Amino acid sequence: MKLAFIIDPIELLDPGHDTSVALMESAQLRGHEVLFTQIEQLTVLQGKAHALLTPVNLVPVKLLDQKYVIAEQWYELGEPQWLPLEEMDAIWMRKDPPVDSGYLYATYILDLVDPSKTKVLNSPEGLRNANEKMYTLQFPSLMPETIVSQDRSIISDFVKTHGQAILKPLHGKAGEGILYLAEGDRNINSLVEISTKQNKEPVMVQTYIPAAVEGDKRIIMLNGEPIGAINRIPTGGEFRGNMAVGGRVAQVDITERDYEICSALSARLRSDGLYFVGIDVIGGYLTEVNVTSPTGVREIDRFNNTILGLKVMEWLENSQKAK
Repeated sequence: MKLAFIIDPIELLDPGHDTSVALMESAQLRGHEVLFTQIEQLTVLQGKAHALLTPVNLVPVKLLDQKYVIAEQWYELGEPQWLPLEEMDAIWMRKDPPVDSGYLYATYILDLVDPSKTKVLNSPEGLRNANEKMYTLQFPSLMPETIVSQDRSIISDFVKTHGQAILKPLHGKAGEGILYLAEGDRNINSLVEISTKQNKEPVMVQTYIPAAVEGDKRIIMLNGEPIGAINRIPTGGEFRGNMAVGGRVAQVDITERDYEICSALSARLRSDGLYFVGIDVIGGYLTEVNVTSPTGVREIDRFNNTILGLKVMEWLENSQKAK
């Protein structure tokens, strides 16, 4: 198969961490042709989606004593060329957030790809509809108590009622801009004003889950089924467990409660074309559904001596054969 990956600049990726690199490596190991592009290199010609696609040959990382050994020159580029995206068997949309206007326009271009010819993962429509914070509100029974508001008094009352809360920007990623709010903190009004851009933009506020100190579990789901998990544990004085802000990663099992959550999400994820997803679970509560460029595969593989990317590629091969 020919697989195109829409990614951030390849020179900025970390092959020992980025799931996009893990997926590209696995595609190459399965004998597929791997190409990549960026959202700035998508265009429409004669009514069809095209991209400046660059072939890439990767030197796979090696796992030694639970550490990844990375070649100094870990990729080699071929000659870029403009090609119709429908010449690809599948396209992976793996651009990191924020989901800004450029990102949205890229999904409109991907709408022009004929799904009977080329599979787009995740679905452009699904990406537009599934804000990674708001999407969870479709499953209220699985979540901690949650509000979404830009009203300072509503947010302050929520914090007062519950004593502690977590505030999340709706467009954030990797823990960026998440705040811990506590009743009695004289900075609350100022923090809310800054986060809501002076009451112009809503934010999500959830009750604080004490189990957060034990970790924020990332579960990778493929076609509605969990295939692996990693725990991200806050370190030092940090309350966030995200790897991007220094969270420590640890091996973790998928529990019966986790399976219940995944089962409740499964049908909706499939119907929305969200095939490769990372959900976050704290203390048995669903807190986020990550659909843009969920990560965690490298860390899961490192602790479990697996190569989840191969399982993903095998599923993709079978789904294409079933067309």
